[in-house]
Amino acid sequence: MVARIKKVLAAESLTAEIESIPVNNVEDARALKFPGSPTIRINGGDVEPVHTNMPRLACRLYANRTGVPSEEVLGRAIANTKGLE
Repeated sequence: MVARIKKVLAAESLTAEIESIPVNNVEDARALKFPGSPTIRINGGDVEPVHTNMPRLACRLYANRTGVPSEEVLGRAIANTKGLE
């Protein structure tokens, strides 16, 4: 996932700090409002917001029916945050 994010950033001629946060238990999931793994957030916003309030320790499916967001979704999320920092 990190490699995909770096690829999309490079395509936009951007660099960014990428932080991985381990979610090891239900308490962590609740505290982080974690909808499943992997969850990718840019400036606190989910790259593909989910419509659930149920934090959980589970694998996450994205709209492309895989466990990782597409490069297009990542690109849109990055583009939407440009200038917000």
